[in-house]
Amino acid sequence: MTVALLLVELHIPGARSLKDKRMVLRRIKDRLKTFNVAVSEVEHQDLWQRAGLAVVTVSPDQSHADRELAAVADEIDRVEPGLVTRTELEFLT
Repeated sequence: MTVALLLVELHIPGARSLKDKRMVLRRIKDRLKTFNVAVSEVEHQDLWQRAGLAVVTVSPDQSHADRELAAVADEIDRVEPGLVTRTELEFLT
């Protein structure tokens, strides 16, 4: 069994308030419901134009978890193009 963590940092230049930021994050989270993952905002909660998301999945093997989180990263970039500034992938076995 493998637990995989994807950290995604976003820059949201169009956000003029926390409400604007949360609308963008809600769209992302709603789209990720089709994947077998849990999503949470874990960094920069008080900043308007930055966000840090943690995406976690549990999988029978590392390659499956890697493919799943790669698809999640692609979906985030598809839903909100150009906002992802950094991603980091960790495996806990």
